Amino acid sequence: MNQNTKRSLCLKLFTSTFYLSAFTFGGGYVIVPLMRRRFVDDLRWIEEKEMLDLTAIAQSAPGPIAVNAAILLGWRVAGPLGALVAILGTVLPPFLILSVISLFYAAFRSNPIVAALLKGMQSGVAAVIASVVVDMAGDIFRQKRLLPTLIMAGAFLVTLLCDINVVWIILVCAVVGILAAFWRQARDKKEGTV
Repeated sequence: MNQNTKRSLCLKLFTSTFYLSAFTFGGGYVIVPLMRRRFVDDLRWIEEKEMLDLTAIAQSAPGPIAVNAAILLGWRVAGPLGALVAILGTVLPPFLILSVISLFYAAFRSNPIVAALLKGMQSGVAAVIASVVVDMAGDIFRQKRLLPTLIMAGAFLVTLLCDINVVWIILVCAVVGILAAFWRQARDKKEGTV
């Protein structure tokens, strides 16, 4: 890839992540479907399955899911420079917005219009998060593989019924996935299909 192409790619990556981050309210679970739409559907830089994998890794890693997803996506698209550009594009908008809001926090806190606006935005965010859950669950069901379906259902039930920190649930799911991959690899090696 020549310098001009890489520069153009990084600029598009920065403007895309900046735009998504600036106009997305509700956190990482809201930005992920928008990233999917932009980078999978519109730009066709990555495949649907790859975006699902990046999302799973971003969700499992420490830190904000939006930043983690941007790092992974940027790295995948344009290497280390792409990761840096994607981080800047994702972090700058909330940093600037929160800096301005912090200057006027007392006025915002007591304003009934702002309070009503935030309540309305919560409803929209809940709908977007529900959409993400349905999309990701649909992708898992379409794979028609038993273990990922059982992991998803088990994690959902444990989250719903037990008072266990979600970090532990994610770690257990990751360990189960790793063990399943090792088991599958050992089975394939034993059968001579590797």
